Amino acid sequence: MNPYEILGVRQGASEAEIKSAYKKLAKKYHPDKYIDNPLADLAEKKMQEINKAYDMLIKGDSGYNDSGYSGNQSGSASSAFMNVRRDIDQGNLNAAETSLNNSGNRNAEWFFLKGVIASRKGWYDEAVNNLQTAVNMAPDNQEFQRHYAAIAGRGNAFRNQAQGRGYSRTGNDDMCCQALQCYICADCCCDCI
Repeated sequence: MNPYEILGVRQGASEAEIKSAYKKLAKKYHPDKYIDNPLADLAEKKMQEINKAYDMLIKGDSGYNDSGYSGNQSGSASSAFMNVRRDIDQGNLNAAETSLNNSGNRNAEWFFLKGVIASRKGWYDEAVNNLQTAVNMAPDNQEFQRHYAAIAGRGNAFRNQAQGRGYSRTGNDDMCCQALQCYICADCCCDCI
């Protein structure tokens, strides 16, 4: 198996070329695109082949800097995080989370990946907290900042939609709510109601 041929890159390709080719092929053969399709098994096998080729080139002599994404990880931690990223890309969130939780390296990338998993599960508060921690630990990492901004932007959009439908940020605009608050306060303060 020649990993360069599988990914369609020249021998000795740069890290950027390898990543670009991998992303292009992963989009093309991702199993989620072939649900209820007779080619699903073939696409899954092709995706496994692409992943193996990618791993061989990244871990081999391809010029890849094994220090990881944020520049402060050991080689083994980076490999573990690469597997977590692959599991996330393949939609296998439980395996990704298990691998991540078993990792003893709680650095910025760990919090970033934890936030990505939480956002994919729809747990936006947890996602925002973990992504914010990652950004605080590695403020110059553009990937972390981009994901944090996207998740935080979703929350702002939701708040703006809610406000447009009559739900106020201050909570003081609704007369019915104010009356109920007064009633509850009066009931708590004395037994007159």
